[in-house]
Amino acid sequence: MALKLNAAAFQSQMQPFHNASSLRSHHRVFMASTLHHHQPSVEVRNVKKPFTPPREVHVQVTHSMPPEKREIFDSLNDWAEKNILVHLKPVEKCWQPSDFLPDPASEGFDEQVKELRERCKEIPDDYFVVLVGDMITEEALPTYQTMINTLDGVRDETGASLTSWAIWTRAWTAEENRHGDLLNKYLYLSGRVDMKQIETTVQYLIGSGMDPRTENNPYLGFIYTSFQERATFVSHGNTARLAKEHGDTKLAQICGTIAADEKRHETAYTKIVEKLLEVDPDGAILAIGDMMKKKISMPAHLMYDGWDENLFEHFSAVAQRIGVYTAKDYADILEFLVARWEVEKLTGLSSEGRKAQDYVCGLAPRIRKLEERAQARAKQWSPVPFSWIFDKEIKI
Repeated sequence: MALKLNAAAFQSQMQPFHNASSLRSHHRVFMASTLHHHQPSVEVRNVKKPFTPPREVHVQVTHSMPPEKREIFDSLNDWAEKNILVHLKPVEKCWQPSDFLPDPASEGFDEQVKELRERCKEIPDDYFVVLVGDMITEEALPTYQTMINTLDGVRDETGASLTSWAIWTRAWTAEENRHGDLLNKYLYLSGRVDMKQIETTVQYLIGSGMDPRTENNPYLGFIYTSFQERATFVSHGNTARLAKEHGDTKLAQICGTIAADEKRHETAYTKIVEKLLEVDPDGAILAIGDMMKKKISMPAHLMYDGWDENLFEHFSAVAQRIGVYTAKDYADILEFLVARWEVEKLTGLSSEGRKAQDYVCGLAPRIRKLEERAQARAKQWSPVPFSWIFDKEIKI
């Protein structure tokens, strides 16, 4: 689940990605510093707690789903077994990270690593910044399982529950776990990145958590995961395309294989929302409208490496510039989901439901117009150093 685009880009007064001064105006609470060759700021040095949680950027709402709606998910348990669990693959038929990496038990291991490094040595640093950001986002998987297990009516109540919802969440997590493992090992062997700084960023991100504003509400939660899985499919697909263009066909295969997993997961989550629109069209369309008004917050928006207080924004700007994930992709995903769920064809809605329907159906074109205006105002800003690639400066 690796999505980068800064949701703030879709505010009514849309700001270009490259406005570094506006990015730095957002205060960030620093967490504990780590040893590094940088000279730390006074603010970082003065942090004494082992971990300081990130700032809250909005009022948190919990348990917003009416209790009677829980019965819907109880009644759909058998449906989920037949229609959602089928999108999981048996473990023995799944690929594993070792299928794509040099074999450490092989006598030719050293030569295989040399070949890997030779293939990737001409790949630009900005591509590695995005690939690292993708990997870090995938490695924060414990946070995403936790988020799904906050959802009323579908959470894993025991840690080994036999409900279809719980089985899906655990097995989805197990499949997703391979993504970060594979990218992590590839980057380690490439020699192109500072693994200590990457590992530090992963620890910060898992410690910070996330709040996608799903309010323990599975309607909101499954809309969020539908969008995110589609976005991850697009993002990994684009990293695959660029890897092939840069001559690393093995890396292209790796990214493409991960993208295929994300597409399969997207299918499952979109089917859940489709079913909710069938059994409770008014409740489902109101939830879609609510999530779209909030804007989809990104899983890694609290990303921090101990030095760059605007790391996520800088990472997002690079992804936007090289075409891995852009504002256009955000609008395309929304448009795809609206069509997939046949939102325009919903009937029998309340007045509030019809308003939400109109809002959702008209949102993608509005986002495109905002993006066009932002691109017209976009300026060039000074390059930014990324600790992940040994402080090399990258254009944003």
